[in-house]
Amino acid sequence: MTPYERLVLSINDYLISEKYCSNDIERLKKEIPKRWEKFDDVVLLPSSSFIDKEWIVNGNDIWGIIAESLGVKRVGRSGEIIGEKRESTVEMLIGEKDWVVRKENGIKYGYHLTECMFSSGNINERRRMGEVVSEGEVVVDLFCGIGYYTLPILVNSEVKHVYSCEWNDNAIKALKFNLKNNNVEKKCSVIEGDNRVTTRELRDVADRVVLGLLPTAEKSYHIALNCLKENGGILHIHGLSSSDNHQELVIQSKKILEKINKNYEVKNIDINKIKSYAPHWDHLVLDVEIIGI
Repeated sequence: MTPYERLVLSINDYLISEKYCSNDIERLKKEIPKRWEKFDDVVLLPSSSFIDKEWIVNGNDIWGIIAESLGVKRVGRSGEIIGEKRESTVEMLIGEKDWVVRKENGIKYGYHLTECMFSSGNINERRRMGEVVSEGEVVVDLFCGIGYYTLPILVNSEVKHVYSCEWNDNAIKALKFNLKNNNVEKKCSVIEGDNRVTTRELRDVADRVVLGLLPTAEKSYHIALNCLKENGGILHIHGLSSSDNHQELVIQSKKILEKINKNYEVKNIDINKIKSYAPHWDHLVLDVEIIGI
């Protein structure tokens, strides 16, 4: 029996015991998700699951059944990522504490579920960041969060130093914990505050800059260019593009970059598809090679 089948059977038995009619049972069972995230001792359900008012009426009974069926102690439900500081709105359904530690590619990411975001769909890009950085490079991560890309770079490459910029206090606390927990704090400087201000001290230091912000990091292109060394370097630009025309993001990004700083030239742009973001939209990362002129 699969975990999904076990979950459906347990909830079906519960609804029958509570005297729900067959029509209501079938209606409610449609809100049982077929997929979820499971890590640490937590299951994180999709935002569209168990939203009918009847689930609320039955409260902890249902959440307890879910936890028991899936072999965890805590259950949460995903929400939207909101605000400029990309804050989480995860709701804890059972379990008072929201601190979790995800283990991924040999890296431990600790954070508060209800305070900080984490995109499991970006796993390949996190791994790639630990592979593309060359020995002795200096990297600036403009939107580091809890260390999504900072940590793979520090753990899995011979980077010289990473400057990690973040303005969300909750993410900064998690980042500092993660740096120590992964034994890489000596090679990282946490730059706290608005990177439009804090990066003034990072001019001409970077071989590589990560711009991991969605839906667009266009307003930070000039910051990234200012951080690059005079001879240039690599920008990793996250953005959204229509699924049938990835070149549109390439053309737009190149145009903006070359307009901002006349001392640099875009030599090459490689496209990396991270995942489908929404119907007909993809999350891309552009690897932009910049040279000084």
